[in-house]
Amino acid sequence: MTDVNVTLSESAAKRIAAVVASDPEKSALRVSVEGGGCSGFSYKFDLDTAPHDDDVVIQRDGAKVLIDPVSLIYMAGSEIDFIDNLMGQSFQIKNPNAVASCGCGTSFSV
Repeated sequence: MTDVNVTLSESAAKRIAAVVASDPEKSALRVSVEGGGCSGFSYKFDLDTAPHDDDVVIQRDGAKVLIDPVSLIYMAGSEIDFIDNLMGQSFQIKNPNAVASCGCGTSFSV
């Protein structure tokens, strides 16, 4: 598959590695895009055991992220980040393709 330039920030890699380490049956964070949400599409985050044959695997500092080919189309050029501030902790996708997003941080439109 062609390189779509999805990246993983240092803080996201550290958080993914910590979360996966707490569940010995899981080895990666799966990020997918689904229809729905406030703005038309939403990101879904799950722990997974292994990549599917057609997944793109992104690795950094011991962390592994799995993205399916359909979700990858919507995430081209994105950065997966982890935010820890006074408002709380969450994974966030900085997506240059999103023309609108929602206050929840997981919903967007293209």
